[in-house]
Amino acid sequence: MKKTDRVLITGAAGFIGYYLAKRLLSQGIYVTGIDNMNDYYDVRLKEERLSLLLSHTGFTFEKADISDGKTLGQIFQKSRPDIVVNLAAQAGVRYSITHPDAYISSNMVGFYQVLEACRHASDEGGHRVSHLLYASSSSVYGANKKVPYSTADQADHPVSLYAATKKSNELLAYAYSKLYGIPATGLRFFTVYGPLGRPDMAYFSFTQKMVKQETISLFNYGDMYRDFTYVEDIVTGIVNVMGKAPAPDADGVCHKLYNIGNSSPESLLSFVETLEKCLMKEGVIQEPAKKEFLPMQPGDVYQTYADVSDLERDFGFKPKTPLEEGLAKFAHWYGDFYGREKERR
Repeated sequence: MKKTDRVLITGAAGFIGYYLAKRLLSQGIYVTGIDNMNDYYDVRLKEERLSLLLSHTGFTFEKADISDGKTLGQIFQKSRPDIVVNLAAQAGVRYSITHPDAYISSNMVGFYQVLEACRHASDEGGHRVSHLLYASSSSVYGANKKVPYSTADQADHPVSLYAATKKSNELLAYAYSKLYGIPATGLRFFTVYGPLGRPDMAYFSFTQKMVKQETISLFNYGDMYRDFTYVEDIVTGIVNVMGKAPAPDADGVCHKLYNIGNSSPESLLSFVETLEKCLMKEGVIQEPAKKEFLPMQPGDVYQTYADVSDLERDFGFKPKTPLEEGLAKFAHWYGDFYGREKERR
């Protein structure tokens, strides 16, 4: 990737989008960010991320919904991106059970509009989108029994609508790459966490309940494993992949999939104990959480575990931040951010 490359990031005020934009801006790369700033979770977090990005002169922000094809096309025409990173999506496995429309609109229609914008941008004035990267998810593996999960494994049995929409993104991207020559890479992220993260994720929601001395729910009676991946490792993986569009496969299609995960699953109980330890050290909580043990929820899977051998082979990189180190950074941020929130009231 060159410093002269123009990068467009959808979901730029989101968790991963913010960290990616911040990293690229620190390298002198010009970034256009798109976000609809919806209220799926506390919009103050999105506003905080956005305000930090707007302090950079190389950042331009467009408030828009990616499902609005006309507006998206206009933004593409104006920004003329060389590289597009689609991180905008309706996230969350459990929310997809109660709010399916949001997933069809953002993850299906929205991604289709991004593909169309890339296609038509390539038609105008000789300018082409040289690489499209898009967020997929470890959820596409469904209830696969074989671990670690490899991109060579079958992923045709999703157990949630969210997972189904992410798998559909991979199929659509492959088709557009085949039909219109758009080099595209899908990134299957594994349980991303860190400071300024999403309150619907377990580590964040557990923390909020602990602070209020409420009981936290451990599903499948605590017998679950997740491949927790620190957000800065995710971003390093994205940046590495950005600079190398996929070569044509045996059918001449420039499309590739990579897992980005820590390759070290942690049990839910061990994860909670580590989180409690980090929060108590920062003075965020004073005692361990009250816990209730419940059956598995619909849409959940027993474990996630990333095989990142392809990522390591092609880019010489694999995530490596230990869980305790990453949660310590989150706990420090949480105490500082919400401490400042109290002072402002």
